[in-house]
Order: sequence, then structure tokens, then C-alpha cells
Amino acid sequence: MIRVASVPASHVYVRHLADPDGPDRVVRLPDPVPADGRTVPGGWWPPLMLDPEWISENHRSFDVFHIHFGFDAIDPALMKDIVHELSSWRKPLVYTVHDLRNPHHPDPEPHLEALDVLVPAATELVTLTPGAAAVIESNWARTPTVLPHPHVVERALVQQPRSDPGCFVVGVHVKSLRANMDPFPVLDTLVRTVSALDGARLQIDVHDEIFDPDNHWYAPDAGARLLGYADSECADLRVHPYFSDEELWDYLSSLSVSVLPYRFGTHSGWLEACYDLGTAVAAPSCGFYAQQKNCGTYDFDEDFFDAASLERCIRSLRGRSNTRATWGEREQERRYLARAHYDLYERALSWRGLP
Repeated sequence: MIRVASVPASHVYVRHLADPDGPDRVVRLPDPVPADGRTVPGGWWPPLMLDPEWISENHRSFDVFHIHFGFDAIDPALMKDIVHELSSWRKPLVYTVHDLRNPHHPDPEPHLEALDVLVPAATELVTLTPGAAAVIESNWARTPTVLPHPHVVERALVQQPRSDPGCFVVGVHVKSLRANMDPFPVLDTLVRTVSALDGARLQIDVHDEIFDPDNHWYAPDAGARLLGYADSECADLRVHPYFSDEELWDYLSSLSVSVLPYRFGTHSGWLEACYDLGTAVAAPSCGFYAQQKNCGTYDFDEDFFDAASLERCIRSLRGRSNTRATWGEREQERRYLARAHYDLYERALSWRGLP
């Protein structure tokens, strides 16, 4: 049995690395919960494992330290201390490179500084697509293991038949307008495109916190501009709090196409959820979304937006059947991922000369 301090353990990606048939040969420590119960929107808290003191106090409880997410606010100097503490206790570090560019950071430099610490220090590296692996090879001369993203929604929903929405629904969820979101050129194009399609509707969703002056995500100018889309005959604007998981799956299942309005990014769990539910995705050309799953693409990055490519993408998606996961496929993938991660951890322990 290999004990893994996984940062975090509760994220759906990490939970679905386990064997679906029951206990496997990897035990992941539960996320430590802050004594004061503090959280951030969406139920997250700063991972307590990312602390040299926690590592020092708990090093006997784990064999491998595996970082996935949660270091957005970690200073590079602290990250070096974390790496040093792991090394001092002879604990191998595994790092899954989900993001080459952090979608929450307008400036790429802080995340790159963290990668400059993590990628060279990791005993084993994982990423999700060949394109991301090629960037890692080019930038850091490290060759990661490429492993697919597991399913996001649970078995019952993967197997649940889709209901007929009665029309072609194109959805854009701008959430709370995180740094990589630039919905306005996308929405301007979609209003024109969807208006010209018979039996089509554009649904725009946004979190209500961007209208709250006391909220970190308050964005009155962007909010006013979003409200303006409600004047379009084809558009349905919905302002609401964060969806629960159940509400999110209902929302995604109600769409024909989910359009990702990202100017930068790398991979997407949202895309995987759409695949599980049978909802088509129109993904931007930035990042490696199209290598994750078969999806429509349009030209959009930090330097360029091609409205015509988005229109072509939407029209092409209307004309084809959506690709959807089967539970048999996802279950087999889970078994493969469980075996692959056990092998990865064994290699990491062996490479460091550990028993």
C-alpha cells in the first residue's frame, strides 16, 4: 500500500483516479481542514499540506507527496522551502501539470515561477495531453507521463439519457469573470450567429457576485454590459449564485453546445463534464482543449479572435451528433488510471532509493 499526500485529495479529478471497483493499492490522505473552518467560494480552502511545517509534522503519515492544484497564492520562495522539506525527509514529489498558464492569473509570471520550482524538482511529472507534454519537454527538458482526465460526473448521470430541449441551445457561462474569461467578443458573435439560426437560443449565465459591491469579484461595468444582452431576442440572461454540482449537471445537460470564452488556458474539467453528459463544446484554439476530447474549435487567444471561425464552429456543431462518454469507457479508463498512478508512485519511490 502506498500512502499519498495529495494536494488536494477532495478534487473530483483526484477522487476519480482511484479504482472504481473498490480499494486499490493507493491510499490518499484526506485534506486537512482548517481549525477555523475558513473556505473560499466554491468550497475550497488554502491546502494546509502546502506548508513545510505540516510536512515536517506529518512526514511519517505519507510515502509520496503529489501536487495537483492549490498553489495559486504560494510564493516561489515558500515553494522552494516545501520542496526542500520534502527532500530532507526523502519524500518523492509527483506533480501533475494541469495548467501551463493559470486561468486565474492575468499575469503569467507568478505561475511560471512556481513551475520553475516544481517541474525540475519533481521526481515524476504527469500531464493530460501530448501538446502540454511537448511544452514541458521544450521549456524544462523533462518528459512527463501523459494520462487522460477521468470522468467528472458520476455513473448514473453518464448513463442517463439526454432530454430533448426542443431547440438548439448555445450556452456561455461567464461564471465570475476570472482572468482568462473574455466573453464579450464571443457573445457579440454568438448573438449574430444564433439570431440567424432557426430554432436556436443563446443562454448566458453569470454569478450574481459580480453585482455585489462588497464582493471580491464585483465588476459593475462588465455586469452592465452583460445585462445589455438581455435585449437581444435570441438571448436568455440568467444571474444566479454558484451552482451546486447537481444544478451544474442539469445546466450542462440542458445545452446543445457549451462555448468556452477563454483567451488563455491549458486543460478543462468543464469540457470533460460536457463529454460525460453528451453536450458539445466549442473550445478556443489556445491551450490543448481539442487534444483532451473531440470538440469544436474556434480561433481565440490573447492576441487574436476570429469571429468567422466561431460562427463556422457553431454551425458545424449543429449539424453533427454529439460525442458522449459511455460508462464502460470511463470505468475502464478509471482502472487504467489507478494502475498507472500506482506504477508512477512505485517508480518515484524506487528512483529515490526508498523501500
